[in-house]
Amino acid sequence: MKILVTGGAGFIGSAVVRHIIENTDDSVVNIDCLTYAGNLESLISVEANDRYVFEKVNICDRVELDRVFNTYMPDAVMHLAAESHVDRSIKGPAAFIETNIIGTYTLLEATRKYWNKLTDDAKKIFRFHHISTDEVYGDLPHPDEIERDENLPLFLETTSYEPSSPYSASKASSDHLVRAWLRTYGLPTMVTNCSNNYGPHHFPEKLIPLVILNALEGKPLPIYGKGDQIRDWLYVEDHARALYKVVTQGDVGETYNIGGHNEKQNLEVVETICSILDTLVPKETKYAQQIVYVKDRPGHDRRYAIDSSKMQRDLAWAPIETFETGLKKTVQWYIDNPVWCQNVQDGSYQGELGIMAANSKDPE
Repeated sequence: MKILVTGGAGFIGSAVVRHIIENTDDSVVNIDCLTYAGNLESLISVEANDRYVFEKVNICDRVELDRVFNTYMPDAVMHLAAESHVDRSIKGPAAFIETNIIGTYTLLEATRKYWNKLTDDAKKIFRFHHISTDEVYGDLPHPDEIERDENLPLFLETTSYEPSSPYSASKASSDHLVRAWLRTYGLPTMVTNCSNNYGPHHFPEKLIPLVILNALEGKPLPIYGKGDQIRDWLYVEDHARALYKVVTQGDVGETYNIGGHNEKQNLEVVETICSILDTLVPKETKYAQQIVYVKDRPGHDRRYAIDSSKMQRDLAWAPIETFETGLKKTVQWYIDNPVWCQNVQDGSYQGELGIMAANSKDPE
């Protein structure tokens, strides 16, 4: 297959590209407009491969999208290009509306035009795989909100949408567009919704890479509110495997939830990172002493958790990494790759947690 990957220079996108080139015989056309979070250094291992090509293209640019489709004639699209940071969406939602909604619409229309020109056999093979997030579902009851004998609910593929932030609302909008293009125009689409990813090459505005790098640099380790927000953590390479399974074996019109089966409170995540660093890069004081509490962000969801049993049942996928093994690999990668980290930090990012200042006092 020849797969067009949008956002292939981003964190998850680059993992998908590396997985396809290094583990299959398929080809990849990577289109990315290289915003602040796009990094071609994450693709050094595949850039010389003759089955890989990069095009600097914005998914809002219809003319360029048409050119790419006509030039490379892909068999599938994996759509990962998106603005993805909740804090940035609170501070400046316009970019999220532009990329996640208008960009997805523009890509769908370019894909539909291309797909309509294919032969009947080629149309049957073609797939449009839209990669989304569990945040479109809103949040779930927190353990301290329910009785002990009650089972904690999980996000299902049928869970209703209740997005809380401009980011999640824009992703929910794009999900609806993708499904509408299937029902209205017959475009063969599928959607996946994933839990929080972590792993190598993660841009350090997100919790885990931010904490690792701040810890190593002796900076404060900011935690929102009490740090009791719960997330389901998924190692990025496990996610890449799942996404490839969906685009090659999934059924048109289906939604697949992809989770790591690792529910952790944010404070526990940070403390675990500190413990790993205490072993790998010991210093006179414990890294946990750098933890500070900052004012919680508006509309902060308290708990996400994915039920990925459909992926396991229908596509025989399950995560390989536990949270402990994946996090150790992640911390070690950041220790071993200071050049990648320094190049990222020398750019536009200054190491703050979203819109909140890291030196705020504990709100309690």
